[in-house]
Amino acid sequence: MEAESETSFTLNCPVVTIVMPIYNGEKYLDSAMQSVLRQDYSNWELICIDDASTDQSAAIINRHAQADPRVLHLTNERNLGLPATLNRGFTEAQGALHSWTSDDNILRPNMIATLVEKLETEPEADVVYAGYSVIDEEENILRYVAPPPIDQRWFGNPVGAAFLYRRQVTEKLGGYDEQLFGAEDYDYWMRAAHHYKMVPVDKDLYLYRRHERSLTDMRSKEIRQLVSKVLLRELKHVDDNALRAKALVERILSSWHHFDIQLFGRALISHPPTVLKASPRLSVDLARAIWHRIRS
Repeated sequence: MEAESETSFTLNCPVVTIVMPIYNGEKYLDSAMQSVLRQDYSNWELICIDDASTDQSAAIINRHAQADPRVLHLTNERNLGLPATLNRGFTEAQGALHSWTSDDNILRPNMIATLVEKLETEPEADVVYAGYSVIDEEENILRYVAPPPIDQRWFGNPVGAAFLYRRQVTEKLGGYDEQLFGAEDYDYWMRAAHHYKMVPVDKDLYLYRRHERSLTDMRSKEIRQLVSKVLLRELKHVDDNALRAKALVERILSSWHHFDIQLFGRALISHPPTVLKASPRLSVDLARAIWHRIRS
């Protein structure tokens, strides 16, 4: 999208709202904020919410907020966690289009422009989501993750880290589930799929950082359990027994060292042929899980 076609920015009418929850993010926060400030598309507001950090995050946010009126600095008096902080941010949102990003990740310069243009050229789309690259602590690219079609949501979170959606999605869904910290995004997109058209954009628009303090790594076991909870809830709406069994089998295989016998039983009841077809992989999976437990 050419800059000349943008609506001129005023504090009262940004087109895009980006929420950034922040908790002790000083190591990567400046890079994360700079990646928003350097977007090709300029008609946005960035709502930074300090979730009771104890490091220098507040000072970094404040420096950018003083330099750019599009940056709003909010503070939680106590640590609320990611979903509640997101919900607070979106209650303040002025934009017609919404997104959020983490304090350790990076938007590529054309991310917002590309996704805004997609929503403009496909008015029937309500949520657009793009591919992203996984990077390490030094920003070395490890791999590219392409966005799968939304009908693959039974086998993992298809939306990933780069997305933009219309304000009515926020209003309809009523926010992120604060009881699903770590799986709040998967739950959100699963609920969105009941009501809205969700369109993938196969472009690399985001850098997703993996490091020892990332939520994905620190709370991996708990997150897997919450994702399984969301999946089981959503599968109640699925009439295709084979699809239900396949989704459960893939869920088991995605976390082999925490083999879930209950998911295995549900899959077997749903569609035995699907489970039997996957039995060699599941047998290896179960053996690995048993060995892992013996060693630990």
